[in-house]
Amino acid sequence: MADLMVELHARGGVALRAALMKAGVSGYTIECAMAAGLVTRPRRGWVAVPDADPHLMAAARAGVVLTCITRAKRLGLWVLAEDGPHVGAPPSASRLKLQNQKATVHWARPLEPRAPGTLEDSILNTLLLVARCQPHESALAVWESALNLQLVDKAELARLPLAESVRGLLEEATPFADSGLETIFRTRLRWLRLPLRSQIWIHGHRADFLIGDRLVVQIDGGHHVGLQRAEDVAHDAALMLLGHHVIRVTYVQVIERWHEVQDLIMRAVAQGLHRAS
Repeated sequence: MADLMVELHARGGVALRAALMKAGVSGYTIECAMAAGLVTRPRRGWVAVPDADPHLMAAARAGVVLTCITRAKRLGLWVLAEDGPHVGAPPSASRLKLQNQKATVHWARPLEPRAPGTLEDSILNTLLLVARCQPHESALAVWESALNLQLVDKAELARLPLAESVRGLLEEATPFADSGLETIFRTRLRWLRLPLRSQIWIHGHRADFLIGDRLVVQIDGGHHVGLQRAEDVAHDAALMLLGHHVIRVTYVQVIERWHEVQDLIMRAVAQGLHRAS
């Protein structure tokens, strides 16, 4: 019985019965565990522990794999927004019984074959579906996050038979962005054609972005309150005393009210505040 539980937990709590038996667990052991209520049968041919990951359970019941931005988020990649679960289905599947009616189903044949019993897509298939499914800057943020975390290798990706649009995304992606917010900010200001550096230290003070020589842009997250806020104000003052112009905006402004952020930056550039005096 212990071997069964070890094998199940090694597979996220949900596994094909055939895979468990191939690993050395007998059918008798599985049936005894089922009778004792130690495991359940989410779908014919599948075995799961009662407290298994609900997302994996749902995937097993529906005969799909978690993929695209759902899988990206589970991998710890930076995802701007998830409008519902994204799953991959076999192109030959005729009908799916999905628990979540808001689910997005990807029917495309995966570039990397999915082994039997797979409930979560590979990083390669995940990135390719993200590239096809998501808006450009959102997809780029996910790709750069994967490169930054070293989950994929850019040279290996370049050797794949990628569609032209996906190859363009790969060529644009870099491994240096620490967050998707950095990717989005940089992408939205690319047209400005001014030097733009991120996450740099200026005389011992951290700056989120430096445009040109002197224009600093700082972005507040939800934790910038109380003591953190006081430190931010002191930080800005120190940078200004060093001759920099500081613009501080919020995460919400960058994501939802970009026009406000861009207007502030354009007005500063028009005054030459990005140039060294």
